[in-house]
Amino acid sequence: MSSAPLEEPRVEHLPTDQAIREPGVADIEYGWQGNNLVKLLENGEDYFPRVFEAMREAKTEILLETFIVFEDKVGHELQQVLIEAAQRGVRVTASFDGFGCGELTTGYLTALSAAGVHIQMFDPAPKHLGFRTNWFRRLHRKIVVVDGTLAFIGGINFSADHLGDFGPEAKQDYSVEVQGPAVADIHHFALLQSGRPARAKYWWQRRRQRRSELALSDHDGQVRLVYRDNGDHNTDIEEVYRQVLRTAQRRVVIANAYFFPGYRLLREIRNAARRGVDVRLILQGQPDMLVAKLAARMTYDYLLKSGVKIYEYCERPLHGKVALVDEDWSTVGSSNLDPLSLSMNLEANVLIRDRVFNQELFDRLEILSEHHCKAMDPEKAPRGRIWHMTVGFLVFHFLRHFPAWAGWLPAHKPRLKPFTHLAGDDRHGPR
Repeated sequence: MSSAPLEEPRVEHLPTDQAIREPGVADIEYGWQGNNLVKLLENGEDYFPRVFEAMREAKTEILLETFIVFEDKVGHELQQVLIEAAQRGVRVTASFDGFGCGELTTGYLTALSAAGVHIQMFDPAPKHLGFRTNWFRRLHRKIVVVDGTLAFIGGINFSADHLGDFGPEAKQDYSVEVQGPAVADIHHFALLQSGRPARAKYWWQRRRQRRSELALSDHDGQVRLVYRDNGDHNTDIEEVYRQVLRTAQRRVVIANAYFFPGYRLLREIRNAARRGVDVRLILQGQPDMLVAKLAARMTYDYLLKSGVKIYEYCERPLHGKVALVDEDWSTVGSSNLDPLSLSMNLEANVLIRDRVFNQELFDRLEILSEHHCKAMDPEKAPRGRIWHMTVGFLVFHFLRHFPAWAGWLPAHKPRLKPFTHLAGDDRHGPR
């Protein structure tokens, strides 16, 4: 089999950008579902054994969406697990991002396709003069649903750099495993994203969701899926953050890899600290991209002067996208708090109302901030706040409107393209 890098596929059917964005779900907002079991998975050491075990035990279906797969030991294990599942009759659908998975070889994908795995590439594009052209509007979600009864969602990609033995560049990250009624919503969402038909939400399901909204005082096991697209739900995740910050009473902890939010969200963070809430941010001190650190530091003086505590995690790159408010609300997912995630990428988070989960996440973040982070001193915050915030304003709002401008260009009309292996075709290329 060829090992050439992935080339521009030849396809028979190219769905429209609207169909890819959220095919058939433009008006769907998922409600709270109760009585779920939610387990926090920290780093690849927790995540990979559990998700691979679930895939090996799959009976009928595996749905996978991911931003990155590398052909390393994790990527090869994923390939083998999916091949074995497909060969025993499990329907496997894998959606890969064309940028994050752009270095996968044709041979890697052909082996999956030949075994019966349904592969879809989101906006694949060849390099031009050695450079990628599909930087924006990425499929950034990380979702796995097995047999419609078990779901994983978070920020962990299928790559060895999420394992501690990768070395100093190993990422610090989080995901969750969900079992219970909320999996039906995650499964429904993932089905629609893959282009496959999903049953409509019937009236009794909607009524059940409304009842669960009224039962939030029970807290335990409440889960809700929220997502961001480039259509009707383009600000949902950001709005959830602003809402919970406005109602926070005692504590807020946000651990986020790429932190450069808009002014409304920054203002809610500042206001929470001003009214006496213990607000802590855990951000990158050893970033995988220097620009992430520089952008985040533009906000430090504004936040520190208002009483926000900022910690930089310096042991290795922070890749997490998690937060908690008070003693019962938490979120884990793929969305950073930067213009790419809040304005461009396709993202998904779960919201969790569960005191036990909240406390476990708080304890782990407390260990991170107290023992592995450097606390920023308010007296030594970067000066020149007006200049920094002016630059930040211009950069953020340029990126905020960039998707609309980029959408006019052919190179930025994302498409979900099927990869098809044809037996006897010596090209073995994407179709």
